[in-house]
Amino acid sequence: MASSSSSSSSNDERKRRIVTALCKSKQLDPTEFLDDVVNDLKSLSLNIVKTSLENNDEFNKWVAFAENFPSDPEACSKCLTQLNEHFLEKAVLVGGGFTPSEADIIVFSTVHPYVISLSDSDKKKLPHLLRWMDYIQSTHDLGELFKRIELEKSTFNLPSWVESEPSSKKAEPDTKKAAPNAKATKSGTDMEKKSDVSKKQATGNAEAATEKKKLPEKVPDNKDAELSVTLLKIQIGLIRKASKHPSADSLLVEEIDVGEGKVRQVVSGLAKYCSPESLTNRLVALITNVKPGKLRDVVSEGLVLCASNADHTAVEPLIVPEGAKIGECVTFAGHEGKPEDVLNPKKKQLDKITPNLFTDDKGVATFKGVPFMTSAGPCTSTIPNGSVK
Repeated sequence: MASSSSSSSSNDERKRRIVTALCKSKQLDPTEFLDDVVNDLKSLSLNIVKTSLENNDEFNKWVAFAENFPSDPEACSKCLTQLNEHFLEKAVLVGGGFTPSEADIIVFSTVHPYVISLSDSDKKKLPHLLRWMDYIQSTHDLGELFKRIELEKSTFNLPSWVESEPSSKKAEPDTKKAAPNAKATKSGTDMEKKSDVSKKQATGNAEAATEKKKLPEKVPDNKDAELSVTLLKIQIGLIRKASKHPSADSLLVEEIDVGEGKVRQVVSGLAKYCSPESLTNRLVALITNVKPGKLRDVVSEGLVLCASNADHTAVEPLIVPEGAKIGECVTFAGHEGKPEDVLNPKKKQLDKITPNLFTDDKGVATFKGVPFMTSAGPCTSTIPNGSVK
């Protein structure tokens, strides 16, 4: 009897720990659920998850967005534009991280059929929305599901302005004809055989010509691998100390903490634009896998990323959002891969990637329009439409 009582007490204590941890992860008060530990764990957990969704204003906002999504083209275009602006500084709908929630799936499923029906010119106006859709579709393996949805678009009961996908199958002409007599049929058959031979010869010649034209396009292009931003290891660092270079007026020497237990010494050409005092205790985005080298006899172990205007009269380190963690890596939604241990200078990888780094019209630092994201939000600059290097 004592053993049974002890086992029950142990189970209740385990449930209390689980309830407390689950409530903390869902930002709920655990005392509201601790009285229910007599229930089975499954019911307890489902109740907490359900309550967290009901009390989540952000989640409920996006559910309402999906439920009230308009069908007329003008209102739909306005909603898609607002959604595009939301993803200017966020990777997902709820929270500040990169993990999609149920809200992302709900909204993605709502807007997908409308977005795929847009013209190419209209799609180009929604780069952040398209980047998010690509991210959600790839992370949740929705490719096949939504491929079927595209083919069965009529089941969505969409408005008439949303055009259906053209059918890939063409109607086959009816070649069956009544033959007046056997002689005519034989003659017709001979004529068809001759016609088929001529068609095959013509088709063969056309295909050969087409193959010759297409030949250059079939040559594999491996350059894309060298252009991936994931080759760069961009980390958030804190400048502990900055000083003038001992032998170069245009250079500064910074000691930067990236969470390695020791500071990195970095030489940068910021002396004309920033004072050592303004850089001290500042968070920066730093490429840490460049090959160490000397600049005017001082070793440099990284590259501080800066934005600059067209004539290079204004230059500043990228602004890292408050709350970003020292040592965390900058990520790019939809781009996954392992950075090089050390970039190979002979391959000129950095030279090939940096032309695609720039700030957009709102000053958000991007790679081909995809924001530099940290756990606290995107890196930015006061210099819009500038280059980043």
